[in-house]
Amino acid sequence: MAGSAAVLVTGGAGYIGSHAAKALHGGGYRVIVYDNLVAGHRAAVKYGELVEGDIADVAALRSVMRTHEVVGVMHFAAFLDVGESVRDPIRYYRNNVIGALGVLEAMTAEGVHNFVFSSTCATYGEPIETPITETHPQNPINSYGETKLAIEHALPHLQAAHGIRWVALRYFNASGADPDGEIGEDHSPEIHLIPRAIEAATGGRGLQVFGDDYPTPDGTCLRDYVHVTDLADAHVRALEAIAETGRSGAYNLGTGRPHSVREVIDAVERVTGRTVPWTLAPRRPGDPAVLYASAQKAHAELRWTPRYADLETIVRTAWDWHRSHPQGYSTGAA
Repeated sequence: MAGSAAVLVTGGAGYIGSHAAKALHGGGYRVIVYDNLVAGHRAAVKYGELVEGDIADVAALRSVMRTHEVVGVMHFAAFLDVGESVRDPIRYYRNNVIGALGVLEAMTAEGVHNFVFSSTCATYGEPIETPITETHPQNPINSYGETKLAIEHALPHLQAAHGIRWVALRYFNASGADPDGEIGEDHSPEIHLIPRAIEAATGGRGLQVFGDDYPTPDGTCLRDYVHVTDLADAHVRALEAIAETGRSGAYNLGTGRPHSVREVIDAVERVTGRTVPWTLAPRRPGDPAVLYASAQKAHAELRWTPRYADLETIVRTAWDWHRSHPQGYSTGAA
């Protein structure tokens, strides 16, 4: 599908979207980033053209798709804070469901048939067994997971009615930063463990560890950390698989190697050479003890294998980004 074909990346000024834009550019695609910059960063758009707009504006989306002769869409423009989704579910349903349907409505009106959806392991809810496969029951325990699952449920109907071919990528803990140091992770507030541990190690907010009495080797939760560059690569492979096979489906993205919170803290201390101050806090409701992926389906059908699967490598890329961008994208050098 490459050869200067245009791909629209909604939310392409955000963390994973900006890395996907870089991967698309490297694959020979023309990249159109569509973002309202509520959570994204203008400085993160280093590959492709930025069009400022909201996914609720179907007319604007249609115009962009028509003007640039878009052949596929990668949709990242979603809110992602699980805790916030519990406190403010209306905001999440409005953006993550109604907004995503606006993108799909524009696609059907403009005859764009290839859709890669940024989904999440949060659609599974409490795991019944691990590693989690794509056939695991989907029973989300928060509105973030529910909103993502709502779109997954809609996609087969859109395919039947309008010919939308789709791939839903359910990823586990996105982490790390571009190995070239061009783009990285900059959320406000930051909620992910690795950058939070780096923040604590460099004199920022102290880190809280939620529970140390889980049935795991060191008592802290086990999670599957997958590098953001590997996630971006999977999105490009998914888009190309749709074009090649016309087959739709859902895929887990993870390394299959879970690491505990304490292991992550230890890795941050090794990489940075600094102590990570942390305090123990009670368990958070709904935090499973163990959560990690089986990505065999993605390996077999998308030919996807993580290149940055080692935890210390993941942490090192995050640390390199932090050192060169200590204030995120507001750093002068950015």
